[in-house]
Amino acid sequence: MTDTNKITQELERYRDVKGFWARIVLIIAISLSLFHLYTSGFGILLAIKQRAFHIMLILPLAFLLFPFSSKKKGEKPTVLDIILTILGVAACLYVITNLEALALRAGAATTLDLIMGGILILLVLEGTRRSIGIALPIIAVIFLIYGFFGPYMPGPLAHRGFSITRIISQLYLTTEGIFGIPIGVSATFVFMFVLLGAFLERTGVSNYLLNLAFGCLGHFRGGPAKAAVVGSGLMGMISGSSIANTVTTGAITIPIMKKTGFKPDVAAGIEVAASTNGQFLPPIMGAAAFIMVEFTGIPYIDIIKAAFIPGILSYIAIFSIVHIEALKTGLKGMNKEELPPFWSTLVKGFYYIIPILMLLYFLIIKRATPLGSAFYAIVATISISIVVKIFSLFNKKDPTTPQKVAKKFSQETISALEWGAKNMVGIALACACAGIIIGVVNLTGLGLRMTSLIVTLANGNLLLTLIFAMIASIILGFGLPTTATYIVMATLTAPAVARLGVPLIAAHLFVFYYGIVADDTPPVSLAAYAAAGVAKSDPVKTGIMGFKFDLAAFLLPFFFVYSPTLLLIDTTLGQVIIAFITSVIGMYALAAAIQNYFLVKTNIIERLALLTIAILLIIPNVTLSLIGILCFALIYYMQRKKRAHI
Repeated sequence: MTDTNKITQELERYRDVKGFWARIVLIIAISLSLFHLYTSGFGILLAIKQRAFHIMLILPLAFLLFPFSSKKKGEKPTVLDIILTILGVAACLYVITNLEALALRAGAATTLDLIMGGILILLVLEGTRRSIGIALPIIAVIFLIYGFFGPYMPGPLAHRGFSITRIISQLYLTTEGIFGIPIGVSATFVFMFVLLGAFLERTGVSNYLLNLAFGCLGHFRGGPAKAAVVGSGLMGMISGSSIANTVTTGAITIPIMKKTGFKPDVAAGIEVAASTNGQFLPPIMGAAAFIMVEFTGIPYIDIIKAAFIPGILSYIAIFSIVHIEALKTGLKGMNKEELPPFWSTLVKGFYYIIPILMLLYFLIIKRATPLGSAFYAIVATISISIVVKIFSLFNKKDPTTPQKVAKKFSQETISALEWGAKNMVGIALACACAGIIIGVVNLTGLGLRMTSLIVTLANGNLLLTLIFAMIASIILGFGLPTTATYIVMATLTAPAVARLGVPLIAAHLFVFYYGIVADDTPPVSLAAYAAAGVAKSDPVKTGIMGFKFDLAAFLLPFFFVYSPTLLLIDTTLGQVIIAFITSVIGMYALAAAIQNYFLVKTNIIERLALLTIAILLIIPNVTLSLIGILCFALIYYMQRKKRAHI
């Protein structure tokens, strides 16, 4: 097992199963991946069957891999774990085998229906607690209590209340609860893109992309950090997990950053910010784009078009603050002898780009379904891996044998199938648990009440509404995966933002972005613990540094809400170019204000001026933008004069 996998296990609280149970886990994981490969390539099942099969194979992995307590892992599951596994399979099989009967008696659930439903609800809560922590299950339980005790709730939150029978029926026997949209997306698009990420990692594509980034940027000032930003962004958009991306790319980038002079907590913080923001980068956006399609009804191509410029701007912001950090500390780039040569690396490994190009071709040009596009990208990845290994047989400098080639290929494939499934456990159960929340919201009408409440509290003021939505997204996102945070916020707060005239896509991207930011916001900052494990740094300091490096992009959602031009909504090319330029200047100004450094150290007046410039450039007003740009130029001139006298 690699160091990366060991760190991932520690963070994800994996039980390192051995012997018989290791083989059982491997069989289940491979079966889960093959099931999704088959259905994505040859047609998915009826919606509720697809989702039930998905959960049926996810729950055993949750209970066999994740112990009841992270302090008592052991090397094999306990009797309780085995019982819970059997119950989980039974509860899902009950739906699959009795689907027609359940549909015929809709609204008249039998006692056995309710028992099985109650079991599955409890198992989803427990599986989620084990795999991602207690936060989301607690929120789900609060919503369940809310559904039952509606008449006793204060003011606008009050409703008539629902019986336990009605709540279980809603969550288990319909597609508006556990088997709702969140798990539906998990059982199709999300799984396939997580599996694609596993194949790209195991077949060497991720290392190739990192080598390209280092070859291109490593020799610049602070080059390793800049390469880490680019490489982590490219992998982060596919992985959909801040922690997984931090560990995977950070295992390479963090030691190199430390070697070139970055302090451990700074190197880890840069990796956290870069890995986290990858989930906002089109065309995949950590699979969130596909969830957004389901919630908004907006075509996929329109979502990634809208997110394109903000996604690029988020990395320009991180890039800017990293550049200023290198200026502040006087760091240089790496020697070219230490770096992979960019052009030869690009040419020698050009075939590694083919799966990604194929994915983009099917998604954007052919406009195929995301599910089919991911399937073809995986097939391409496997095919290229086979071809490369066959050609290695004819390599005179490094000869090998057919047996070794076959063994290496099978190991890579099995490892990708296994880790693709294992990496989905927390995501899938978070989606199932979020389905409980959404089921109660739909049953009680809480969504409309929350929208009205937020608008009333903000008194119709857009800025206050955005601030409320931002705070709620960050707080909720502290202990939840990004996908779960987005699902809940899309249900509760995005409608309130959209109700004030904000384009629907802008409202959803707004709450999604702040759900991402929560991943590197103290005090929780789960991704920081991953980076700290690699960097051997203090997790708290790493979390603070990660938040600092992400802070330059913190105002980005306000940029695109107040200036929908950045989302390519009702605009011209000229307007887009102007908005992009002013936004870039605003991002750099904010980065300089955060770092208290521009060309040289800033004084308090310059720092406040830079902060003001960043705010001026958010407002979609030509006069204010011109003032902001002129002030930026003035500060640049003053800083140059100051630097000349040092």
